Amino acid sequence: MPGLMFNKLIAVVVTFVACLLIAASANAEQAEKDQQTHDATSESQVISAFRSDESPLSDIVRIDDERKHLVMFAMGAPLLILIFITAGLGVAMGIYGKDVYLAHMIFAGLSLTLALAHAVVGVVWFYPF
Repeated sequence: MPGLMFNKLIAVVVTFVACLLIAASANAEQAEKDQQTHDATSESQVISAFRSDESPLSDIVRIDDERKHLVMFAMGAPLLILIFITAGLGVAMGIYGKDVYLAHMIFAGLSLTLALAHAVVGVVWFYPF
């Protein structure tokens, strides 16, 4: 008889421990879901803060795309001309032996300056595409 009581006691203890483990597992899963929900909520709050920027727009941002394209074209056309002149002067020096080094370097400097300005304006205005 004491052996039967001992077996019942072990069965009760094992059942109790199993219930505790199941409850702890369910609690851990629920805590993980709560953490994921909290993380997602926090992330969406941060992102929505950036998307709902209500600061006044500057004059640079208010320029419409058509005008921006016109300005880029107005910078790009002279840039192309400067590059062709620089290349022509380089060919005149290299192939024909003309002494136009100073003019070549001046046009190369102007080309580089305008190219950098063109690139910066393009990135600032059109980076997010």
